Amino acid sequence: MSKANSASTKNSKLKIKNRVEVSAALIFQHGKLLITRRNAGVHLGGLWEFPGGKREQDETFERCLMRELREELGIKVEVGELFEEISHAYAGKTVHLKFFVCKLISGKPRTLDCAAFKWVGRTELAEFEFPAADARLLDKLRAYSFP
Repeated sequence: MSKANSASTKNSKLKIKNRVEVSAALIFQHGKLLITRRNAGVHLGGLWEFPGGKREQDETFERCLMRELREELGIKVEVGELFEEISHAYAGKTVHLKFFVCKLISGKPRTLDCAAFKWVGRTELAEFEFPAADARLLDKLRAYSFP
């Protein structure tokens, strides 16, 4: 194998290794959307986001979301349709996010593994600071009629 091919293979493996797959929920209730605040001291700490988390190996995005919402907020959801899919490059890693519309089945959100949560209306989204990866989704949500 040539040095160029070896370097290319190494870079491809590096890109795959630094890819993080995330499943996130869009939970609507009474015309409001549930958002959570990231804990301080973690990547993008203090920013607001849509609840969810990293997908584990051999876990579907839907199963990941159900697990993460149980761990993070103590709620059970029914995962519905895929609303948006985004890939975003940060320094050192690429995040691939899938956002699903979810229905709250049981439990009331609690701050088990997040700094805070809030139910917000479409026009309120601009008042909160979100990660850069969410920009396209936020634009889409601002034009969406919340159920």
